Amino acid sequence: MKKLIALILSVMMLATVFAGCIQEEAGPGENKYNLTTVKEGYLTVLTSPDYAPYEFYALDADGNPTLAGFDMALAQYIADYLGLTLEVVPMDFKGIPDEMGNGKGDIALAGLSPDPDRLLKMDFSDIYYDGKQAFVTTKDKKAQFTDLASTNDSKFQIAAQSGTIQEDLAKEYSPNAQYTALTKATDIIAELVSSKIDGAYIEWDVAVAYQANYPDLEILCEVPYEAEGNVIGVSKGNADLLKYVNEALNKCVDDGEFAKFVAKALEQAAGDKFEGILDPDGNVPTDPAGE
Repeated sequence: MKKLIALILSVMMLATVFAGCIQEEAGPGENKYNLTTVKEGYLTVLTSPDYAPYEFYALDADGNPTLAGFDMALAQYIADYLGLTLEVVPMDFKGIPDEMGNGKGDIALAGLSPDPDRLLKMDFSDIYYDGKQAFVTTKDKKAQFTDLASTNDSKFQIAAQSGTIQEDLAKEYSPNAQYTALTKATDIIAELVSSKIDGAYIEWDVAVAYQANYPDLEILCEVPYEAEGNVIGVSKGNADLLKYVNEALNKCVDDGEFAKFVAKALEQAAGDKFEGILDPDGNVPTDPAGE
């Protein structure tokens, strides 16, 4: 708990830069619509910053991290629209549904798909981004797979991020393969490029972003998934917040601002970045595996 509090404070003390939008910490916002939130005057956003181009840390020339990604830009847009001060709480993706269910966040922005099981812990906004799912491997292993069905073989070691839609897809399409659940997308890529696994299920744009830095990564095919698209998780039963989040969200998309956020995030994701949780001082851990 002390580590989490220190992390929140470190994020709030920084100038928050999301895809070109800058906001200095200045206390609670005016709360334009008199909304009930976790903290009066704040929009508390839960995210998992290990998922470029959705959410990650862009690094400057000195290695200093700044939250980036189109989800984070959207979070800032929504907070501004509601007249609230943005507060971002980074955590592992798997913990987000429970934390939302326990009332620790107003919204969750973390590349969420509208999985019906998550409705037990949060409500869903309108879909704001039509993400796709992918099966990825490496160029030297591509010949082992002819199509998605060929991944369903006990000789293959297949991975996905724990607690995600991709984990469900791995169990659906590759039930006979040896399965490994990993905490972060970065772990999946590391295992792939080191040949510890043969393939993995990853969100399409995340895979594309990784290809910029790992040219040996190969997107084998798109994975069918009936609930395509991404939503914002909203605190369960908070109808007023859901109403105005959707209002802000649709305005952002309709006005073309969200498309700009995506373009900026893709550009940043191709540069120096860190994906994971910062240390209590707000710095990139010297030992990321031990964060």
